[in-house]
Amino acid sequence: MTSDLDFDIRQFIPYLLNQAAEESSLAFQRIYKDRYGMLRGEWRVLFHLGIYERMTAKDITDRARIHKTKVSRAVHKMQSKGYLTRVPDENDRRKEWLELTKLGRAVYEDLKRAARDYDEALLGAFSDSEIAGLKRLLGRLGRPT
Repeated sequence: MTSDLDFDIRQFIPYLLNQAAEESSLAFQRIYKDRYGMLRGEWRVLFHLGIYERMTAKDITDRARIHKTKVSRAVHKMQSKGYLTRVPDENDRRKEWLELTKLGRAVYEDLKRAARDYDEALLGAFSDSEIAGLKRLLGRLGRPT
């Protein structure tokens, strides 16, 4: 049996993943915050709508694994900035379809380029095989069991 003294949080996979995620996202966070005054939830909603084009808030909540209140706040802020539209569903009044406006699409395209550049810089010290392995392993860890 292993004692509590043998446990080192610095080697605990969820801790390591969280530390890596926080550290690696800080500089990119400054980009979307400085350019567009966005918070993390807003850029994640923006990117989901940029990729999938037309979604409900529930779709985004489920796909991005963001709490529904954070998605709701992000949608409200993005709508007030003119980045997205909300269209009620014709068959279900409880549901709204979200889509980027022309301005929202331009913001998405700008941040997508910045994200691509940031990703390349972040991974610049790794070989192609290390990058492929890292992405494969993170993908496996991120899939629901």
